[in-house]
Amino acid sequence: MPEMSFSPPDYTGHPLLDVGLATLTAFAGKKHPTLLTEEDLHNAGRYIRENYIVDPLKSFLNVAFPNSGFTNPAFEKQPEKRHRYAEIVSGAFAAPAGEERDPLTGLPATMLVLKPDGNLPPGRTYRQHVPLLTGEDVINFHPYGEAGIPLSGISLLAFQMLPMGCAKVSGKLLAVHSNDPDLLLSFARTFLKANLQGVVTARAGGEKKLPDTSPHRARTVLIEHLLEAEKERTRQEKENGRLAPTLTGYYFTNSGQGAELDIYPLPLEVGVFLREVMHNDLLKPDWEALTARGWQLTRKEGETPRYNRLYEDLFTLPEGAPRFIRLYFLRKPSHQRTDKQDPTLTYDTRREVDLISWQLTQLFLRKVMLMEDSRVQSIRELGDALAQYILDRNDRSVFNGFWMARNYGELRAVLIRASAAEVRAGRKPLINLDQFLAIFEQSEGIPNSDWRLGRDLVLIRLLEQLYQKGWLQAHAEELPEAAPEEENL
Repeated sequence: MPEMSFSPPDYTGHPLLDVGLATLTAFAGKKHPTLLTEEDLHNAGRYIRENYIVDPLKSFLNVAFPNSGFTNPAFEKQPEKRHRYAEIVSGAFAAPAGEERDPLTGLPATMLVLKPDGNLPPGRTYRQHVPLLTGEDVINFHPYGEAGIPLSGISLLAFQMLPMGCAKVSGKLLAVHSNDPDLLLSFARTFLKANLQGVVTARAGGEKKLPDTSPHRARTVLIEHLLEAEKERTRQEKENGRLAPTLTGYYFTNSGQGAELDIYPLPLEVGVFLREVMHNDLLKPDWEALTARGWQLTRKEGETPRYNRLYEDLFTLPEGAPRFIRLYFLRKPSHQRTDKQDPTLTYDTRREVDLISWQLTQLFLRKVMLMEDSRVQSIRELGDALAQYILDRNDRSVFNGFWMARNYGELRAVLIRASAAEVRAGRKPLINLDQFLAIFEQSEGIPNSDWRLGRDLVLIRLLEQLYQKGWLQAHAEELPEAAPEEENL
């Protein structure tokens, strides 16, 4: 029987194993799993043997490893079996390996029987060893009807460390995976630090439960920590041309009462946008002002909000871009009635016009919606032309008509009337046919039925210009109130 030679693996692409490897790496204070040493693995194994068999981690691990040797209620009266199980799964990397191969790393699978009473096939792992696998007697989807998956000792150790590199959120685990090893490690390191401190705090207070890593919802936690990680990246890293990373949250429980998995992929375009914002000294304050108004409204002073609506809505992009623009960049209130604590219910364009930023919107159009520069320029030019027209003539009717247009015909009539007035005065019309088509009727050459998106984008530029020149402030009481944002548009 061959002895296993130590060979630290690279990341594999399997999200849960990679998060486990990143957690091992963070626990060792290293930068990459290929730098791990046998001593690093022994140290992680020692932590497992000393802490996984007692509270608060013993009770916490039910969410990841139900009916394992860590959590099996039958072992309460047989502590030696609990100790033995911890020794087996935490030390398998140093045990003899067999002929079977770990399908995730290609390393030889351990020959250890991963159960204290020895009634399992050697090296086979099941639901109690790896979250979201099937149980011992379930042969579905396994080759030759042989239940379980053979794993190397290092893979097994990484899966045991996985929960410590996840955020504990409302009784479930949030694992965050990225194709960027630095970002993957950053999330694992952040959550590991919080969980290690949570263990210390729980024991000091005599608590049997591990505290939540964050009081916020999973998607809000993901965006919070992504923005923090981006802040740590240097401008040099950005200028070196590193591509924006993929980022996916896996929010799961392996509980015996029912395994569940929700997957939150953050679109690559959104990652590009956020990276640009966080490294732009002019736009970053505008963005942070919007996010500050995105937090859940609380019912009483001192209550912690559970979500940031803007963060949560990033996961609706790019398909939900028109609604996102209307809510957050134009500040039109939502009309949804199911969540009374939704902050978007209180948005008010007139009152929050100082939050409107064309530069931020322009970046969003280019990075998230991939809008052509020529169309962006047409939108900007019409906004500027309308602003100058209104300033020169003090024409509130054109402003109100454009702002409150209930249908495409009304919008078109406002622009025709204003353009005709300019022509009569010997000046060029506010907008030509090509610009009109680019803004309101087609997008990158494709017919576009959502004229409201073009109107909203022009309004953002128009409002910003009128605010900067003081016209909005002078006429604030005379301007109509914005209608709530229509969720189905």
